[in-house]
Amino acid sequence: MVLKGDSSLLVNSKPFFIPDWSNDVRMTPCVVLRVSRLGKHVSARFASRYYDAVALGLNMQAADKVAQGDWTEGWAFDYSLVVGRFVSPEILTDYSLLIDAGEAIERVSRVMTIRQGDMIYIDCNESARKLIADEVICVQKENDELLYCKIK
Repeated sequence: MVLKGDSSLLVNSKPFFIPDWSNDVRMTPCVVLRVSRLGKHVSARFASRYYDAVALGLNMQAADKVAQGDWTEGWAFDYSLVVGRFVSPEILTDYSLLIDAGEAIERVSRVMTIRQGDMIYIDCNESARKLIADEVICVQKENDELLYCKIK
């Protein structure tokens, strides 16, 4: 689990700029839970009561920094989280996650209080892949755009 501050969030559909201090920035697709109520020590079986929407997201990492053991610089840098449009949780049921939503909420709420508006990113079971400048990452479902991010 990695904790990122609010400065990590890339907002308003701005492009993601590959930082010049890394030679290997990678992204992992995620499902993002939007927390809808205050909770501490939430049991996994009650977790569905604590989020009201989900979105697709991208979790960026500077893989070269992580490999050197610098987890803070490698994971928690500004604008390293992209979040798509939030939708009903039933819409994004066909993604394979590393852990399920209930377990994620239980783990996070064990170490910190979750609050309305918090976002919990759960990595998908896909390998991180290197970003390429000038690519566009766009995910649609039934002609509905769920995620759009231009890489610069």
